[in-house]
Amino acid sequence: MSDLLECIEVETGPDPDASIIWLHGLGADGNDFLPIVDEMDLGGHSIRFVFPHAPPRAVTINGGYVMRAWYDIVSADLVRREDESGVRTSAGQVRALIDREIGRGSVTGRILLAGFSQGGAIALFTGLTHTHRLGGIAALSTYLPLSAAVTAERHPANHGVPIFMAHGTQDPVVVPARAVASRDLLQSLGYQPDWYTYPMPHSVCGEEIADISAWVQRALA
Repeated sequence: MSDLLECIEVETGPDPDASIIWLHGLGADGNDFLPIVDEMDLGGHSIRFVFPHAPPRAVTINGGYVMRAWYDIVSADLVRREDESGVRTSAGQVRALIDREIGRGSVTGRILLAGFSQGGAIALFTGLTHTHRLGGIAALSTYLPLSAAVTAERHPANHGVPIFMAHGTQDPVVVPARAVASRDLLQSLGYQPDWYTYPMPHSVCGEEIADISAWVQRALA
């Protein structure tokens, strides 16, 4: 297990029977969403939150500067010359974390993936191609990467997986049109993502946290 990503973990109660693996955005680390645990209403569920740190890598769009990133980004439109190798490597690392949660007692149907921006892209790719049914995928301020690969490789086990998609209407980083295109593609493939928008930039707001809380409660009901 020495090759597992380094993670921060928080348990909301004794003997957690559900897990949420939460992936941060570009240039952040696992600490970024740590405060959200105390801000969420989990309805009494005992949950293990796992906040992994992405490995440092050079990011082309940021002048090759080395920062924590789930994959490289070459252009601002996010989909030109996508870093397929980086996406697939990160997805494999997240799958290893899923396997660890199974080994610690969480059944796959009570393991949720969540992520912001780049982290949300990895959550979508990993979840939709995963071979066992997950509890849900929360994709915040993000888009679907490698859409042609997902279309070809999506696994029937997660065809009906609950998906929470949320976006800021003033997002200058992942423009809303990119997120809408991803939502529309998922719908065309038969998924039924819950879609939320908020008057905010590339960030998270209180109303969104309340909506995520309610969605998590439904997913774990």
